[in-house]
Formats: sequence, C-alpha cells, structure tokens
Amino acid sequence: MSLPSTASTLPSPKPRKPFYRQLYIQVLVAVVIGVILGYLSPAYAVKMKPLGDAFIALIKMVIGPIIFCTVVTGIAGMRDMRKVGRVGGKALLYFEMISTIALFFGLVAGHVFHPGTGFNVDPTTLKSGEIGNLVAQGHNIESIEFLLAIIPNTFISAFAKGDVLSILLISVLFGCALAATGDRGKPVYDVIEAGAQVFFKIVHYITAVSSIGAFGAMAFTIGKYGVVSLVPLMELIGSFYVVCVLFVVVVLGIVARIAGFSILRFCAYIRDELLIVLGTSSSEVVLAPLMRKMEELGCPKETVGLVVPTGYSFNLDGTNIYLTMAILFIAQALNIDLTIEQQITVAIVGMLTSKGASGVAGAALVMLASTLSVVPVVPVAGMVLILGIHRFLGTGLAMTNLVGNGVAAIVVCAWEKELDREKMKAVLAAA
Repeated sequence: MSLPSTASTLPSPKPRKPFYRQLYIQVLVAVVIGVILGYLSPAYAVKMKPLGDAFIALIKMVIGPIIFCTVVTGIAGMRDMRKVGRVGGKALLYFEMISTIALFFGLVAGHVFHPGTGFNVDPTTLKSGEIGNLVAQGHNIESIEFLLAIIPNTFISAFAKGDVLSILLISVLFGCALAATGDRGKPVYDVIEAGAQVFFKIVHYITAVSSIGAFGAMAFTIGKYGVVSLVPLMELIGSFYVVCVLFVVVVLGIVARIAGFSILRFCAYIRDELLIVLGTSSSEVVLAPLMRKMEELGCPKETVGLVVPTGYSFNLDGTNIYLTMAILFIAQALNIDLTIEQQITVAIVGMLTSKGASGVAGAALVMLASTLSVVPVVPVAGMVLILGIHRFLGTGLAMTNLVGNGVAAIVVCAWEKELDREKMKAVLAAA
C-alpha cells in the first residue's frame, strides 16, 4: 500500500482577494484617513471616538466566552493532565524568560537613548491630580488582596467584570474537571467546542468592520492630542518604537530562528492583526483571530487554546519595555540618578506588577504607578509627563505584545514536538 505524499497534506493555496478587499489594506487606508482628518479638523475628528470605542467594546464582549471555550476545550482535549501541566509549565517558563529579557532590554535602551535628558523638569511644578486613581489602583496591585481578587465571587461574575485572570482560573478548573469525567463529559465538551465556533464566527463579523473602528480610534487620537504638541516628546516615542522593533527583530528573531521560522515572515502573516492593533491601540481585539491563525499555521488547537490566552496575562513583552523606559525617562527628565540596585528593583517589581495589571483598563499606566510607588526616589507625579503620549506608546507596546504571544505559541508547540513544520513553512511562504 503506497503512503500518501507529504505534499497532499499541505494546505492548498487560497485564491487571492482583490487588493481592495484585503483587510490589512482596508485598515491601513482607514488609519491614514483618520490621521488626515485628525490633523485637518481636530474638533470633528474627536467626535469619531465612539466608532473606535464601539469596535473595541464589541470585541471585548466576546473575549471572555472565547477564552473560556478555548481553554476548556484545550485542556479537556488533551485528556492527560500531566500534559496540561507540562504545557502550562513550559509556557510560563518561556513567558518569564522573555518578559525578563524585555524588562532589561528597556533598561539598556533607556541608558542608550537618554530620552528624558535635557527636559530639566522641576518636580515641584508637577500636578498629580490626574493620576490619583491610577496610583490607588497601583497600590491595590501590590497587596495580597489582588491575589484574592482573582477568585471571582461567582462563576458568572468573572465574565460580567471581564477579568481575564478570573476567567482563566475558572476555565482551567472547568477544563481539568471536564477531562477527569472522561466519556461522561463528552456531551458537555461538544457543546463548548460548538460554542467556540459560534463565538469565532461572531468575531469574524466584527473584524470585517475593523477598518471603521481603526478610523475612529486614530482620528480621535490625532484630533485630541495633535501632532505639533507631541514634538517635545517625539524622542521618547521614536526611541520606544525603535526599541520595540529591535526587540522583535533581534530577541524574538533569534527565538524564531531557533524554532525554525522567520520572524519577518511571521509578522507578514499576521499583518491584518498588527494593523488593527495599530488603529485601536489594543491587542485584545485580535485575540481570537490570532488563535485561529496559529491553528492554521500548524499549531495544535489544544495547545493554542492554553498558551495564547495565558500569554495575554503573563507574556507582556512590549508592556515591560514601556515600563522600564518610562521610569528612566521620568527620572532623566527630573534629573534623578537611579542606582544599579534601584534599577534592578524596578525590573523585579515590574515582573510582578505586569501580571497584576492584566485586565485592568489602562493596564500599563497602572503598572507604572505601582512600580513607581516602590521606588520612591522617582515621584509618582512624574507620570503626568507621559500621560499625553501614552496612547501613542500604547500602540507600540500592544503590537509588540501581539507578536510575542504569537511566537510563544509556536515555540511551546515546537517544544512539545507538536508543530507541523511543513504546514508552517507552506503557510508562511504564501503570506
């Protein structure tokens, strides 16, 4: 009996859509139009904010159910609880390694670029009224109450609040319990798996109009903050984006090469998602499309369902770069010299608070407030210096987080020897 050829198992190339129907083209055009409108008519552009807010709200509406369905089916589909623990352990180990590198990458970059040098800001002139709420949230993250808060009051309350860590907790527990029931749990598994397909279809519908959301969000951002007013802070914005690109190309590029793929080809493969994040400044809006693309790339559904949602809470490469660079920027702007010990403390605290800020609105700012409160030599009020440009920095960190989580899924699958390398090679070559 002849064996089927390997080529027959590879995905057949899809016919290319006309360029104007390509999602990334539509989003890119929408972003450009948003920038132009924000520059020419700021007052009118600010009124476009509801378009971006509505799109993000629609996506966030289904994030909880998607995480629950994918994590539960991922764990229950593995059946072997030892494999669940092994995959989860490898994922967390990888997350901590790369996140730590990102933190120190940001520290080194802050010393190389010196974005805050020359500002010579007088600390007594800073007004901290705008950041009082962030500071309060930051203090809450440091306390033991944060750990207890991960446990929701009820099964449903986690979804009602949209708390990612709480949803992950109940999803893992539910998945483990479903796997332990064996064949008796098969009907429940089938219902949840079917539910996942329904929610993914909803995301598909919402994503189809992502260009409208990207236009509204970008028009508001440019109209609200302007471009001219950002000139004094362009050095920080520019250096931050350079560092993010270097991190992706160098650090994640080396990781990708070891795993057997090109980071540039991978970025081209997820260009639709990257451009949606560019317009909306949120990586959450492409959680479901990213998971689907990882499966199409040759990663097992079960592993993707466990690694990617977890990575959204524990693998925040771009956010960690932002954290360390922002602290050094504030210190340099206030002419404060941080000792090596204080900088290491910043990195260690950042590793902890980056998990605590997950699922919180304006998570990066909350994390920054929390970390500054631990390094009192840099006043928390210094955050006011970057509030105006946080939206622009947030776009870069969200895009970096997205690439990092996609790479993480491939690495863990390769580590488990479950990655379909022939399929990945064919898909990336066609990207």
